[in-house]
Amino acid sequence: MSILFKGRAQGASSAKVGVVQTILMFFVSHVRQALSSLGELWRQPLASLMTIGVLGLSITLPSTLYIMVKNTEKITAGWDQASEISLFLKPNINAASSQQLVARLNTWSEIDSVVYIPADDALKEFQHLSGLGDAIAYLEKNPLPDVVLVTPNERHASPTAAKALLDKLRQQREVDIGKLDIEWLERLYAVIDIARDLVTLIGLLLFIAVVLIIGNTIRLNILNKYDEIVVMKLVGATDAFIHRPFLYTGFWYGLLGGLMAWLAVIIILWWMDSSITTFAAMYQKEFNITGLTGSALLTMLGLSVLLGLLGSLISVQRHVREIEPK
Repeated sequence: MSILFKGRAQGASSAKVGVVQTILMFFVSHVRQALSSLGELWRQPLASLMTIGVLGLSITLPSTLYIMVKNTEKITAGWDQASEISLFLKPNINAASSQQLVARLNTWSEIDSVVYIPADDALKEFQHLSGLGDAIAYLEKNPLPDVVLVTPNERHASPTAAKALLDKLRQQREVDIGKLDIEWLERLYAVIDIARDLVTLIGLLLFIAVVLIIGNTIRLNILNKYDEIVVMKLVGATDAFIHRPFLYTGFWYGLLGGLMAWLAVIIILWWMDSSITTFAAMYQKEFNITGLTGSALLTMLGLSVLLGLLGSLISVQRHVREIEPK
């Protein structure tokens, strides 16, 4: 019995070693083919650099435009409160009724703050800012009404929500005229939306071009190794084994192109930073360009690798299948 169990234990050990070796050889084979593909690129530096450059520059343009749009949104993030609503009260409204209106508006969930400006204070401010102090002194009565300035909260500061709030405020019995100077903000949002859509469209077109370029490059590599592929199929090599080096070539194209795009974006932002700083200083503002974050960099590299793999996969699936031994 002991000899029998000993044999079984030795057989189980041999099977275990065989599985481990199989898994190890699988990864070793992948590493060998990946390094071999990288060596192929190294042996053809000019052609490889041209392909990597096209891929990198194709990703650089939408990435740079994306960063500029994000920085524009960052600048305009603090402009939402420009949707301040001015309520001009009726002439027959006394101070007590005005205070009641202010107290009532402070309870609204859509409103962040309410400021009451009496007519006398408004006239003094106008007299100070206009420089017409002597002329205003001859007025028989104050022509300015009481004003209530309403600032919506963040959820209701967008153009559409602010307009809806304005319509609601106009229905108050104390309000004579309600004004919302938000047309410029609507135009700004429209321009940002157009820029965002334009970046998306340009990115899609360039990504399609990258896939086509990588696919054509891999097709040329397949044709150059036509005889080698025929021999591999004759000796029984699987399609996965034949496809793998070309897929790794697409992977390296994508990764190196993404790194080139990242470096190009850094150089472009560095080049533009001084000009933007000078422009902001003219308006007594400080602004620094926000570059690629860690997540954005990983996204860009992942997208670049995905495009390289997609282009190589399309080319391999089509052209390697057509090569058969005669």
